[in-house]
Amino acid sequence: MSTPNITVAQIRKTFLDFFASKGHTVVASSSLVPGNDPTLMFTNSGMVQFKDVFLGTDKRPYVRAASVQACLRAGGKHNDLENVGYTARHHTFFEMLGNWSFGDYFKRESLKWAWELLTEVYKLPAEKLWATVYIDDDEAYNIWTQEIGLPPERVVRIGDNKGAKYASDNFWMMADTGPCGPCSEIFYDHGPEIAGGPPGSPDADGDRYIEIWNNVFMQFDMQPDGSVKPLPAPCVDTGMGLERLAAILQHVHSNYEIDIFDALIKAAARETGVQDLGNKSLRVIADHIRATAFLVSDGVIPSNEGRGYVQRRIVRRAIRHGYKLGQKTPFFHKLVKDLVALMGEAYPKLRDDEQRITEVLKAEEERFFETLANGMEILDAALADGAKTLPGEVAFKLHDTYGFPLDLSADVCRERDVAVDEEGFKVAMDKQKAQARAAGKFKMDRALEYTGAGNTFVGYEQLEAAAKVVALYVDGTPAAELKAGQTGVVVLDTTPFYAESGGQVGDEGWIRTASATFAVGDTLKIKADVFGHHGTLEAGALSVGDTVTAAVNTPVRAATMRNHSVTHLMHKALREVLGDHVQQKGSLVNADRTRFDFAHNAPVTDAQIREIEARVNAEILANAPTQARVMDIESAQKTGAMMLFGEKYGETVRVLDIGSSRELCGGTHVQRTGDIGLFKVVGEGGVAAGVRRIEAVTGVNALAYLQNLEDTVNQAAGTLKAPTAELQGRITQVLEQVKTLEKEVAALKGKLASSQGDELVGQAVEVKGIKVLAALLEGADAKTLRDTLDKLKDKLKTAAIVLAAVDGGKVQLAAGVTADSTGKVKAGELVNFVASQVGGKGGGKPDMAMAGGTDPSGLAKALASVPGWVGERA
Repeated sequence: MSTPNITVAQIRKTFLDFFASKGHTVVASSSLVPGNDPTLMFTNSGMVQFKDVFLGTDKRPYVRAASVQACLRAGGKHNDLENVGYTARHHTFFEMLGNWSFGDYFKRESLKWAWELLTEVYKLPAEKLWATVYIDDDEAYNIWTQEIGLPPERVVRIGDNKGAKYASDNFWMMADTGPCGPCSEIFYDHGPEIAGGPPGSPDADGDRYIEIWNNVFMQFDMQPDGSVKPLPAPCVDTGMGLERLAAILQHVHSNYEIDIFDALIKAAARETGVQDLGNKSLRVIADHIRATAFLVSDGVIPSNEGRGYVQRRIVRRAIRHGYKLGQKTPFFHKLVKDLVALMGEAYPKLRDDEQRITEVLKAEEERFFETLANGMEILDAALADGAKTLPGEVAFKLHDTYGFPLDLSADVCRERDVAVDEEGFKVAMDKQKAQARAAGKFKMDRALEYTGAGNTFVGYEQLEAAAKVVALYVDGTPAAELKAGQTGVVVLDTTPFYAESGGQVGDEGWIRTASATFAVGDTLKIKADVFGHHGTLEAGALSVGDTVTAAVNTPVRAATMRNHSVTHLMHKALREVLGDHVQQKGSLVNADRTRFDFAHNAPVTDAQIREIEARVNAEILANAPTQARVMDIESAQKTGAMMLFGEKYGETVRVLDIGSSRELCGGTHVQRTGDIGLFKVVGEGGVAAGVRRIEAVTGVNALAYLQNLEDTVNQAAGTLKAPTAELQGRITQVLEQVKTLEKEVAALKGKLASSQGDELVGQAVEVKGIKVLAALLEGADAKTLRDTLDKLKDKLKTAAIVLAAVDGGKVQLAAGVTADSTGKVKAGELVNFVASQVGGKGGGKPDMAMAGGTDPSGLAKALASVPGWVGERA
């Protein structure tokens, strides 16, 4: 490819500079993970970060904006993954140039500025440009033809005003109801040498006319009955694909020929050793490094669910294409450096995260390469006989055992013109899930048949409440009465007991009448607003309709609240110390400790743990009051409260402020941060790929933990007869003494073995020209056996030797054969012959081999049999 006159980086900067000159605020690209938007898996267009502005639930300090937004279409409704590598313009990751007006300018300015940028700034030939407008949008049509001067024959009306009026490519709708409006798209004509017709024609799907820019004019409010009302403040939302525009400006037809892809393809060729730069697998790798690197930067770690699973699919698809090119070792992560060099200036966070991205991708590569070859063998075998369909059970085995996502198997099959039995795959998957459910023993109350009203939870304000028994269950079956000694579930109309949710365990306590006591061991949800109190009736009888007093175990609740509150502070500290990529992956909070799982691809260092502890304890010492507010989800978003990706929130949520932390949480918490008392991390480790776990204690548990540590230190100091302040020096001294003694013992063993070896030389017998020696060395270890064996071989010259030692009921064997005899006798075979007689086995090289055994009683006979065995082979 010839060097382009304008680079992708210059195109990006020129766009933003142009709209800045038109009074637009340049807004940075938002995360690929949409903030608190459960309707989207990934950011798939430039307008996603402005969605709330268009819906009227957010207001910005500006009315004009421009951005270059990183986008991903590889999961959910918008998924281009399967087409990547097979077409000229499909990508998983792409960049969207966009400008917006929030009730400010409208069609005239939007279209005129688009024309000015394309023809006067980017210097595209005007005669190559076409436009489309919605069929009824006379305003846009007149702006194009009368004010801009685009010939009417190159302005195409699109739409059907006879049937479903607004069901058209040129009429945009955010949803079935709400903001909507007509579009005006701009197309570039690649010329008659490319197949395809103009927009709106029967052969419009060809590649000659390529859409480069879409201007959406939100001017209506769609009503439930299908009618529209004018919006009080019409808005503009535009989007132009950077890669498509670059292909035009750099005079190439495929997006994969533009400068940024040219560089990434060459990098992929370098790492895979491929000479043919036109190989489509290189395209796949070049596309996928952008998607996966940006996803890691935005906190998405490869996993088996949600966004992490999409990430894993993309990474493994890239690896498979490298494997197809002959690359049998990890290579993909090495492209991160090239990507950062190309895009790090425009996306500084990518540059800052370079090392972490590289480490995450390398770990995923190493994991997949362990099974890739075996999986490919199974896939090849399944298709070896010319089969036209890959059986569903084979596809599932590849997925379940070898980590092949279904679309990866489908990708391989498509290359070979083979279909995949996706229905059979689904059947196998459902069968496994059913077996897992049957095998699992989860605490769930959902099987209880409860049809009554929800209960009132008063446990935020009080730990004891008067209540009425509305249902009882014994062995999962409704009951009218519980008798003393019976275990069951009690449902109350009002309860202060917190039901297990959000990682916090359910409350313990008592439900009492004047004559009955029901000990509650756990509280679980039957439905969202119905709590089941699990326990045993210790005395009396309890019936449906009884009036009771429900009392939570106060010390246990208090300890649990301390641990839950500190989890919020710890989460915030983790993000501050380790980075914003840290995301909660699970938690368990009980009275003993808090356990917190989070996305991070490296062990947390001791220094980092100390910093986390310091930050959390500083918040505790500040003794700030906590605050809980109930509000609608939109208001909660405006407060900046942290919302966990993948969590489902209702219309009303609880925003909790603890110290400087603000999160959505329905759990129970302390009144002031000082109530937590003390925070101490007691454990850190990995639990899954890219997921770490921290465990910590608070309050009296933290005190007990530190006191136990102090006891351990004092005991060690007493044993070593040293003051605690000098303990480390004393331990170092003892270790040095131990090393010295070990060296002395080793030297003594060597001398003993040497003296025994000298004595053993005379015990060797000659068998067909080979001196054979089989003997027991008292007090020898494996090293002594080997050293003695070498000395005996030197002295005996032509020999086959077996030496043995016994320690703690275990037999250690060493066999050696001199180089001139290995053609007749192999040390590995010899040692195995002896080991088999003492309950063991071993092996090694022809001249040296080791073995072990568990039956010393057979050793004497085994050693005596060595000369005969050698004689048979010599």
